[in-house]
Amino acid sequence: MVPITHYLVLAAVLFMIGMFGVMVRRNALVVFMCVELMLNAANLTFLAFARQRGDDLGHVNAFFVIAVAAAEAAIGLAVVIAIFRSRGSVQIQDIRTMKH
Repeated sequence: MVPITHYLVLAAVLFMIGMFGVMVRRNALVVFMCVELMLNAANLTFLAFARQRGDDLGHVNAFFVIAVAAAEAAIGLAVVIAIFRSRGSVQIQDIRTMKH
């Protein structure tokens, strides 16, 4: 049996990679993928603690996070497509100029 610390370290590494991508990358699609990576790291944490405790609450939480991630991906992709059609680019700095 794999210790829970291995799962938590993997989840922390995945979360940090996602956070780094959100802060550094300038493409909106890549930022959305990094946010999805962060949500999957949270899922891994829920499932690791659920396995350690032997209950199903972590699985239920993971399913809710998956549902939120699917909604976020659908809405985010629709927004990115709309921005690409109007601006011709999905760079973050181009999106910031749309305030005016």
